[in-house]
This record gives sequence, structure tokens and C-alpha cells, in this order.
Amino acid sequence: MKRFILVSLLATGGIAAMASDLSAQREYINPRHASEEGVLPFSGAVWVGDLLFVSGSLGLVDGRPPNDAEEEARLVMEAIKNTVEEAGITMDDLVSVQVFCSDVALYDVFNEVYRTYFTENFPARAFLGSGPLLFGARFEVMAIGSRN
Repeated sequence: MKRFILVSLLATGGIAAMASDLSAQREYINPRHASEEGVLPFSGAVWVGDLLFVSGSLGLVDGRPPNDAEEEARLVMEAIKNTVEEAGITMDDLVSVQVFCSDVALYDVFNEVYRTYFTENFPARAFLGSGPLLFGARFEVMAIGSRN
């Protein structure tokens, strides 16, 4: 119980610190505006201060996941890498990654591909069993990066 309270307090303090930084100027990567008709309702990423919040990405070919899970993992990681690089940072500047997976038995397959995208310390990460994902995808990845 004490551990839970400590973790909760730390998380709350972290959220408060992040909230104060959220008042900083925002810069959008691959922006989409609510007034635009027929666009997906999210931007590719958003800079808030020195933090880059990268939207969830899928690894699709012509709107469908490839037959091979390893190829899908590579495609989704390439999508994250492209967005991160468009924002002016590298994969090694990611500080947190969340991986949503429709079948956690694919953990090792994903990790084999994932590890090739970093040259320094790995970011903090969660690998979450999600149930079905959009378009039958196996993986959806979102991330937070930092300029510092």
C-alpha cells in the first residue's frame, strides 16, 4: 500500500510538472485542423516546450497490415522514426514508448525489430496487450521525445 501511495504521489507530481510545461507554445508536425473536412482527427505529433508527443502509428500497406508480423513491426517503427525525424530529433531522443499489441505472443518478434532503431539507451516503454486494433493491425506505437 505504501508503495502504491508513493508511486501515485510521484505520478501526480510528474503530471503537475508536465502540466506547467503544457502552457508553452505548441508546434504541430503533420498538422490537421478540426475545420478540415475528411481528414483523420489527429496531428502526427505536437511539440509542447521541449517534449514531442507522437501520435499512435500503425504499420500498414494499402490500409492493411502485411502478412508478416516482423514486417509490420518494421513498418510501424519506420512511421515513428519518420515523424520523429520530421520534428528534428532522432529515435535516441525518445524518452517513452507505448506499444499496443493485439497478441502479446508477438513480444519477441516486435523486440527483434524495435532494438534496431536505437543506438543509445532504450527509452522507458510499455508493451500492452490491447485486443483488436484498427484495420486488423497487430501493433500500434506512440511515443514521447525530448529535445534535451
